[in-house]
This record gives sequence, structure tokens and C-alpha cells, in this order.
Amino acid sequence: MNNKALYKISYGLYVVTSKKGKKLNGQIANTAIQVTSDPVQVAVVINKNNLTHEFIKNSKVFAVSVLSKITPMTFIGQFGFKSGKDTANKFENVEYKIGKTGAPIVLDNSIAYLEAELVNSLDVGTHTIFVGKVVDAEVIDDNEEPMTYAYYHEVKKGKSPKNAPTYMEEKKEKETKKEDKKMDKYRCSVCGYLYNPAKGDPDSGIDPGTPFEDLPDDWTCPVCGASKDQFVKEA
Repeated sequence: MNNKALYKISYGLYVVTSKKGKKLNGQIANTAIQVTSDPVQVAVVINKNNLTHEFIKNSKVFAVSVLSKITPMTFIGQFGFKSGKDTANKFENVEYKIGKTGAPIVLDNSIAYLEAELVNSLDVGTHTIFVGKVVDAEVIDDNEEPMTYAYYHEVKKGKSPKNAPTYMEEKKEKETKKEDKKMDKYRCSVCGYLYNPAKGDPDSGIDPGTPFEDLPDDWTCPVCGASKDQFVKEA
């Protein structure tokens, strides 16, 4: 069996949110689908270890925010690489509102949202499929495109296909491989992002060739926002 066939299935990127009493939580998810049209029902797939899973089971409500193609990686990291069990408030500095079900609805970087009341669930081992009846939905921005999971991996994560404009840069990196070894690389212990001095972090104003030790003390992981002291040197 060729598991790579699974890579051909299309996914999106969403923030799935819920509540438990007065507590709110949300996480990044790539599986949210419409399952029926009358009534309108949607399904989300959530890992049992995630706090959002516990909240949905408890409150029996959830909301789904569809992320735009231009969503910053730091925003994805906030909901995707930080657990609500360890983070006091994932919604800090995030624009959101409380929906009709009482679930929080993330508005920042969202092009549309919907909220649902749980009507069924299916245990599938490590995850649970939650099916909900949609009670409200709205388009926030009709001009922006939704982010696909493929775009998230291939573009946002720097995995460029051969026809992408960045392909020549990847070739250049191969040519300077010996030079790369002179400077240590550091990996984020939270999300796994690798800081490569040869690349730097142009989006944060860090030029290529900048050693990790010379990064500003307030520099943070461009993916999840982890602080500099949460990076470890690659062996």
C-alpha cells in the first residue's frame, strides 16, 4: 500500500472552538466538512488528547472559522502549537465574538465561520468525529481565498515545488551546504521549526547569515511564537 496516496486528499485549515462553562478554547484543524444539506450538518475531527475535544463533549457546541490564505504563521502557531492546558488564554489579542451557542468565534484572519450544536459523534480511535447541526453561519470576507492544507505545507512551511519561484533559492542552499555547517542550527522545542542561519528569518527582519546567538533577545519562533530560550541546538 502506498500511503502517499493519502496526500492527494484535499484539506483546508480551520480554527475549531468550543467552551466549558466560562472557559474558552480553540485549536487548528484540517478536517471540517459538510455532511448533509437538509438540515445543514458539518463534521469536525478532533484528537482525544486536545482540550477542545473535552470542551465539545462537555458543552455539545462548537464553531469553525475558515482561515484565509494570508493568515500569518504566528497566528496558526498560537492555536496549533500551544495547548490550552498550558496556555492561560489563547484568545489574548485575538478578535473574536461569542456566538449563539455560547462558543467563541474567531474573527481574525477568518473569511467565514459557522457554529453548530452537537447531534452525533463517532469514536475512531485516536480521534472523535463530531457532527453538528449548523445554527448560524456568516461570510466575513468574500474577497480572500481560503487556505488549503497543501498551501500551508508547500508555501507557508517553505516546501516549494519545482515550478515555484523559490526553487532557485533551494538550489543555492545546496551549493552553500559546507558554509551552513559553520553555524549551528537551532530547533524550536514547541513546534519543531528549524532556525537555519544561512536562511535567517527575512519576515522578522533577520538577514541570512545571522547566527542564532546574534538574534535579538525578543526574537520569537516565526511559526508558534515560542521565545528564543525554547530553542535547542541541533546535534
